Amino acid sequence: MTVTDDILIINGRVVTGDGSTVFDVGSVRMRGGTIIDVAAGTAERTENNNVVDAAGHTVMPGVINGHAHGCVHGPSMPSGSLPLAASDVEYFRNRHLLSGTTTLLNVCGLSLPDEIEDRGHLDHPLDVHVTTAHTPSNLGAAMAIDGKGLTGRHLNATIEETIEQGAKAFGEAGGGQTLGGGAQDYRFIPEAILAATGVRIHPKSARALKEAVLGRELDGTTASPELLEELLRSCGLDNQISAEDLTSLIVTTVMPPVSLSLHGFEELARASKRFGLAGIYHHAVPTAKTLLRLAEDYPGARMVAAHANHPSFEPEECVRHARALKSRGVAIDVSTLDCISTQWRNGPENFDALIEAGVVDTVSTDYAGGDFDSILAALQRIVHLGQLGLPAAVALATGNVSRILPEVAGDRGLLAKGKRADVAIVESHNLARVRHLFSNGVPVVFNGVRRTWTPSDLRG
Repeated sequence: MTVTDDILIINGRVVTGDGSTVFDVGSVRMRGGTIIDVAAGTAERTENNNVVDAAGHTVMPGVINGHAHGCVHGPSMPSGSLPLAASDVEYFRNRHLLSGTTTLLNVCGLSLPDEIEDRGHLDHPLDVHVTTAHTPSNLGAAMAIDGKGLTGRHLNATIEETIEQGAKAFGEAGGGQTLGGGAQDYRFIPEAILAATGVRIHPKSARALKEAVLGRELDGTTASPELLEELLRSCGLDNQISAEDLTSLIVTTVMPPVSLSLHGFEELARASKRFGLAGIYHHAVPTAKTLLRLAEDYPGARMVAAHANHPSFEPEECVRHARALKSRGVAIDVSTLDCISTQWRNGPENFDALIEAGVVDTVSTDYAGGDFDSILAALQRIVHLGQLGLPAAVALATGNVSRILPEVAGDRGLLAKGKRADVAIVESHNLARVRHLFSNGVPVVFNGVRRTWTPSDLRG
């Protein structure tokens, strides 16, 4: 296959990503890295065509993931924690790629653009971009909770410099580490309790203890002593640590970065208004009031409420907050977390409530301690349950993301003439099963396996 050869996909159900267009039988023609034609029916083959028969499959744009972690080689998470091992970065990138994702925005925020790739490893076909959160309060919050991955280069970087170097958005403002969220439940609190007692507790237990001590808004609204004692017994901690000592441990584990992190929200809102880039904000019960205030105070800022289905919300709460934010121009993102198929820490109730309320703009994965479910699995759930029609569901992970984050994906996300040739071919009765995937016109997944392929594969 040469760069002058056309790749012609025929006989598949074509969903263009614009939210409304679907051809029951259609064709997509690519040349080089560009889509040159999309049409209903079966296109005529011409000389130098490499034909992919997509009968029984759905052809759609490659997924654009606007909120992920663990896919770059710099400091991890908004906590500025140590970088992941190169093998883990490759593993997470492969999971995204094999799940139909061609473009990904890594929102850890304190990595630098030159840390997208590691010099000791080959480039990966997943097109990865980064954000920046290099402001005084966000850096201070990271240092208050962890910061072990931050060097002088990271601490001295500015948002101006990182934008010039290639950062495409701001954020993530805050995070589960710095704002008492999921990372506190699955990492920091269990590690602190393990060190103090020798007992490792489940993340759900950590969340219950945290909320009993600090309240869901981290405002110090404590549960009754009787409830706290009952939680200690249910976790097997009643003979290991007193309620008083546990309270002190949780306060000192969760609270040091919180005020700094919330102040970092405002720094990034100001930066978004100044530079015109989107800001991605940790949206949960402790941050909802702050985010709503910023949407009112900075109407010129471009804001994305990340993981609006955060488990700290009750279903009615997350819908009410999403509607209030959306009415003020904030884009509403929901994340798969582990709530679609894994369901180890989180269930789908909030995800479903937001989709059914019709307030969602985009779907991402986030990280969920590495347990994130795929975006296509979420789209399959949405379609299977009849929450949205197929074109509208696909747009949540393609055309809508392109529109909201054009600096990342403005040239892709749609099957349309002139767009970048990022194309996924998935099973029609289960969108989560990826058969083939093209990134910038290059076939990078063939029959579910990460590899390029040649015309001889089509004749096999």
